[in-house]
Amino acid sequence: MTDSQVTDAQAPDTQTHVHAPSITGNEPQGDLCIRTLAMPADTNANGDIFGGWLLSQMDLGGGVFAGKVAKSRTVTVAIEAMNFRKAVYVGDLVSVHANLVRVGRTSITVHLEAWVLRRREQQSILVTDGNFTYVSIDEQGHPQPIQRDGATIST
Repeated sequence: MTDSQVTDAQAPDTQTHVHAPSITGNEPQGDLCIRTLAMPADTNANGDIFGGWLLSQMDLGGGVFAGKVAKSRTVTVAIEAMNFRKAVYVGDLVSVHANLVRVGRTSITVHLEAWVLRRREQQSILVTDGNFTYVSIDEQGHPQPIQRDGATIST
């Protein structure tokens, strides 16, 4: 994270806040975390890709991103503001992109966007986005302070 991404450090809980980019609808934003192909086994009763499958792909990608930021194992503790904007179909190439929203003492909030590239199309389409919060845990599964740049984030 660069200094230009860090906002006012006067937050009462000393969390580092970073603004998620506004969704432009044109191009995926953030780090590519996961890319997979939507398959027939992932469909719901209507033949579209099941929303739970898409949410799980986003959670997998967000967990990869959060683990890199925390430099530790992380677990999902909250999902908020999920927006299912468009359907996903069998054969769509699904890409999940992550942007850091907030780093707390033990938690990380990540804005995730799921984009698809449909067969015979050139432009990616934003299909889902939301904020996922992960907590850094130790080997016993207990929350632990996040290490950043060799130092623990202080409270």
